[in-house]
Amino acid sequence: MNAPKPLRILMTADTVGGVWTYALELIRTLGSQVQVALATMGAPLSPDQQAEVNALPNVELHESTWKLEWMANPWEDVNAAGQWLLEISRKFEPDLIHLNNFAHGNLPWNKPVLMVAHSCVLSWWQGVKNEKAPEEWGLYKTMVRQGLQAADLVIAPSAAMLREAADFYGPFRQERVIYNGRNKNLFRYAPKEPFIFSMGRIWDEAKNLELLTRVAAFLDWPVYIAGENVHPVTREEVDFKNVYFLGKLSQKEITSWLSRASIFALPARYEPFGLSALEAAFSGCALVLGNIKSQREIWENAACLVDPTDAGVLETTLQKLINDEFHRNIMSCRASKAAHAYSATRFALQYLDAYRQLTKASRILTGTTPKAPVN
Repeated sequence: MNAPKPLRILMTADTVGGVWTYALELIRTLGSQVQVALATMGAPLSPDQQAEVNALPNVELHESTWKLEWMANPWEDVNAAGQWLLEISRKFEPDLIHLNNFAHGNLPWNKPVLMVAHSCVLSWWQGVKNEKAPEEWGLYKTMVRQGLQAADLVIAPSAAMLREAADFYGPFRQERVIYNGRNKNLFRYAPKEPFIFSMGRIWDEAKNLELLTRVAAFLDWPVYIAGENVHPVTREEVDFKNVYFLGKLSQKEITSWLSRASIFALPARYEPFGLSALEAAFSGCALVLGNIKSQREIWENAACLVDPTDAGVLETTLQKLINDEFHRNIMSCRASKAAHAYSATRFALQYLDAYRQLTKASRILTGTTPKAPVN
């Protein structure tokens, strides 16, 4: 029997955030079942990102630096990017459009559109600031709502994120939760060492690393952070007692640090899924995460969940794990076991199912579904 033809997917990706990891993991895991035109926006690819794409035989890369809708003064770029994407679609002739950004959902694609709500400004503002986004985000809200409501299917990486997206921008034609996934074989255990590891920019209010740096001076173990300690605009450099900033690390370097870290700490105020925590769980780390809806949904009792506004609780939780090896090992085992629910294979198969359902429905609507032979 001949293998089915690969689905042709036009996919957008942001090169400056976790969407990049998500997109490459999905494409890599689906392999020969899809042929992808990957349209990148936001910033040029780094050499490491370029190497990742080059290693995938099922990807046709289209690189750009068009601004995304959450960036400053983006709308001229957003409009230009829309025309660029339509031209790619015309030449590539995809079966389906997979958008990882919002503003282009209502373009005249003439193909089924799947859109993923990874995160958004309005839910970020609510989670981080505990208030509504300012009026200046009104146009953003309109554009995002139009994009999401035009999509044939809206997917979110957690039920918590889907509820927030629906509250801010719904209703949607169809919606579905597909949890993100990672290939566990990319990560490994090594003899655990006495340190705490984290990842992110110190200035990122959502990741809330500032809380971790505040309590680090009172901990018996050092805290290592994969990220810069220099403000991207003011170039101000920060320094905290017992905190060591590692700068921007490659995936190989992150894997090495995670394999040796005993504890992974990220007391986030806002985290729709949390790929870094999943990577840490696959690496055998005990997890200390923000006690927010999405992390309760994903990790339940497999992580130590702390109030992201309470430095005292974070300090006490971390010091207890440092002092109690038995408790630390239990939390490591729980995290590792829970992580297996978020495998790359399960994640990719669920997306493939969504792709096939949308393309099948599209063929039925357009009358292009092959008829069964008459005996």
